[in-house]
Amino acid sequence: MSKTQPEPARDPKADHLLTPENCAVVLIDYQPEQYRTVTSSSQEEINLNVVALCRLAKAYDVPVIVSTVGVDMGVNTGTDDVIMSELPDVEEIDRTGVNAWEDEEFRKAVEATGRKKIVIAGLWTEVCLTFPTLDMLAEGYDVYPVADAVGGVSLVAHDRAFERMVHAGARPVTAISFGSELMRNWARDTSERFREVLQWYFPKRFDLMKEGEIG
Repeated sequence: MSKTQPEPARDPKADHLLTPENCAVVLIDYQPEQYRTVTSSSQEEINLNVVALCRLAKAYDVPVIVSTVGVDMGVNTGTDDVIMSELPDVEEIDRTGVNAWEDEEFRKAVEATGRKKIVIAGLWTEVCLTFPTLDMLAEGYDVYPVADAVGGVSLVAHDRAFERMVHAGARPVTAISFGSELMRNWARDTSERFREVLQWYFPKRFDLMKEGEIG
């Protein structure tokens, strides 16, 4: 039997998997000062996957929150322009602390989305990603760290951080698996949004591989 029609969609808000209606994306501390000390991945690979997250979030109308640390203090500069150029309507939330969840403005921004599933990425893996992840898990959120859009000061630091988060209940994803989960069915009209991201992503990825920028 030929199959050309999508299976019935589950309740998009109650679904235990990620849907455009039940999740939000959080990006933390993608700043030059952080990139300079990351060695578990390259800046090119991290940015490729963060930009993919941004494009997927925009394509499926998923709320995005961006936070920085130390900009108002004059210690650091803001989020990489490659990322912010994808999010022209998003304002950065600056902090003084390394744990974004301890910042009231950030916390209220997450709460204001009304979403309990948080797809999160940040630099470094072991600090600015791990600490808010642990806090949000403790407060009843489902948290999904994006493994290929983050980096730590060493591979050991990155890996141990993921072990810690998973042990606490985090559910790691990757940028493209996130898009697949949002799209869910190739026969849906909205699948074209995912195709457009893939048509950008893989040529870009292969070009970076040829240039030796990513593995």
